[in-house]
Amino acid sequence: MSIQTKMEILGKRRIIMENHQSIIPVLRIFDVDKAKNFYLDFLGFKLDWTHQFEENFPLYMQLSKDQYCLHLTEHYGDCSPGALVRLHMPDLEQFAQQLTEQNYAYAKPQIETVPWGNLEVSIHDPFSNRLVFWKDQNQSI
Repeated sequence: MSIQTKMEILGKRRIIMENHQSIIPVLRIFDVDKAKNFYLDFLGFKLDWTHQFEENFPLYMQLSKDQYCLHLTEHYGDCSPGALVRLHMPDLEQFAQQLTEQNYAYAKPQIETVPWGNLEVSIHDPFSNRLVFWKDQNQSI
């Protein structure tokens, strides 16, 4: 890959990053197809970019949805499965309705009211990572 191509890729990544939060959770995955089915097809994230050092090497990818950004990695040394990520979702009711309409076979998330007053939708990905989408119960839609 040429220096110019590398710089173009870095420039695109920088532009993408400027539109998202500055802290990016990294979640461990074991199967790229299952990850794409869950994060892209079910949750509605968009694939921004992928990286592999060579064919048949672990994949690293960036996903985004609205102002959120996640990194998913097959690299065993990057992190451990079983993470918890909390994502503030002002339009939680609409998001939960979209998830219900997906009729995803492996999760049927519902909105819950938790003791500290938030509304939350909690979902485990296929790799035991937990995502909690939340909003303050008193927040307007």
